Amino acid sequence: MPRPPGHGPGYEVKRQEIIDQAAALFAKQGYAATGIAELGQVAGLAKGALYYYIGSKENLLVEIQDRVLGPLLTAARRIAALDEDPVLRLRLLSETLLGNILARLDHIWVYEHDYRHLRGANRTRLLRQRREFEKIVLDLLVEAMETGAFRSLDPRLAMLQFLNLHNHTYQWAHRNGPWDAEFLSREYCATLMSGFCSAGYDVAGLEKRLAEYRDRSSA
Repeated sequence: MPRPPGHGPGYEVKRQEIIDQAAALFAKQGYAATGIAELGQVAGLAKGALYYYIGSKENLLVEIQDRVLGPLLTAARRIAALDEDPVLRLRLLSETLLGNILARLDHIWVYEHDYRHLRGANRTRLLRQRREFEKIVLDLLVEAMETGAFRSLDPRLAMLQFLNLHNHTYQWAHRNGPWDAEFLSREYCATLMSGFCSAGYDVAGLEKRLAEYRDRSSA
């Protein structure tokens, strides 16, 4: 939600702080079970002052969803457009998705559990964005099959396998835990690609190609 006219930079700082606090509270006890009074207490604001910053409780849910999907879709579109083989792009997408999850664990919890509380245009937009991300994954899987890197698979089932392995990470991961996004992506993709690949495909060589891609990109 853009800053309304006439509000100084302190307004936006406070609003972002409230969104952070709301995400933590919703993740702990659920969107439906959290009242405006509780949100105001955590934010240190009376009800009227809270509405001044957020407009409505649903606006908070929209902002949390946007913090998850906005950066993820931007990165996914960029990765999908790269002139690289589809398996490498899936590896890059995997690490990006996991980085997003680990950076905003409370937001991801709300994203996965509470999106059904969105209504009307907000819900329609969210579902459209989710479908776009799913299609990016599906298209890369199909491309990997077409190039012969992957065996013939049911594209939708393969997409669900890819997403389910990644998307449930928030249930047990910790931001400062022993495994970062790069490590988890390497392990996840080794498992997935070993199952997806055609006979003779060099799964172990994927990490070498990733390192070469990063060397080219940083040159």
